[in-house]
Amino acid sequence: MDLIVIIGSGAVGKMTVGQCLREITDFQLFHNHMMIEPVIEIFGRYDGAAVTKLREVVFEEFMRTEYQGMIFTYMWAFDLQSDWDYIAEVAKRFEDTGGTVYYVELVADQAVRLQRNHTENRLLNKASKRDLAVSDDRILREETKYRLESKEGEIPFPNYLRIDNTNLEPEVVAQMIKKHFSLPGPKVSMLMNQTKIEEVREDELPMLHKMQVESFMPLYEKYHDDGSPAIETLDRIKARAAQPWRKYYFIVKNGARVGAINIADRSEAEGNGEKVFYISPIFILPRYQNQGLGYAAIRHAFALHPEADVWRLDTILQEPANCHLYEKCGFVRVGEPHVINDAMTLIDYEKR
Repeated sequence: MDLIVIIGSGAVGKMTVGQCLREITDFQLFHNHMMIEPVIEIFGRYDGAAVTKLREVVFEEFMRTEYQGMIFTYMWAFDLQSDWDYIAEVAKRFEDTGGTVYYVELVADQAVRLQRNHTENRLLNKASKRDLAVSDDRILREETKYRLESKEGEIPFPNYLRIDNTNLEPEVVAQMIKKHFSLPGPKVSMLMNQTKIEEVREDELPMLHKMQVESFMPLYEKYHDDGSPAIETLDRIKARAAQPWRKYYFIVKNGARVGAINIADRSEAEGNGEKVFYISPIFILPRYQNQGLGYAAIRHAFALHPEADVWRLDTILQEPANCHLYEKCGFVRVGEPHVINDAMTLIDYEKR
């Protein structure tokens, strides 16, 4: 996993640039005050040991995600060996995963930084800065007590970029960083981390049935096919759920049930030694459609059964969005089409 360390003096724009960089890359932002503010709120003062421990938890858990990496902001006092040691320690965490660490130093005129110290975004995210007189004086004190800008050639890392952002908008700076380091754009990682699939309990089947009817009814009204899940009875769903080789899962995004997927292990029925899994049905509630949730759910299904040799499903030929989704997931069309009625044809898909 990769790491981008954005360093610089107080109010130079580390967090704001990090916010902009997060929007155009597959990196999540962990700015310094995300841990500082809760500690001040709870303890009534800054406690460096508590902040460091909380950061450690975030670093450790973030390593389990699927993001390309993290953006970490830090005010580095170059005249303190302890700060050099701390940055080295954080960098090693990411390098030990095989990741790359990038260093971005922002510098800006003091007058500009004092203006930025009063901006709405800064005060919204950093409660400890809202006493502006104290906050301004703290910036001035930090600059006389510590050396917060590096000397020319002092930073030895190959992936280092220094930007004077005195007269640059944060969006421009973020684009400069992305281009200089050839950082990847946003991926599906955020959606994957926001979603999961969780097994449906027996007492939740009526809820599942209601969601299925709501999700498939627009297609039923369009095609009027007798096999539509929209007209499937609750008893039929209960019977299907009782089959030991088949399981229903809710698709959950940020704690909300947004759809469901049924996964059937048909390996024994196929009888050819292959591990064969079917998806039928999969659906997303209308109000959550077109957000990539079906793609995320299928990816989670793949992860749930890494032993699978073959995945199969079918869909409606006349619904190009559905076909595109499955092809994006790696499925290819196989076999002959099945004409259901004058308006609707089913096609089979397979992923090996």
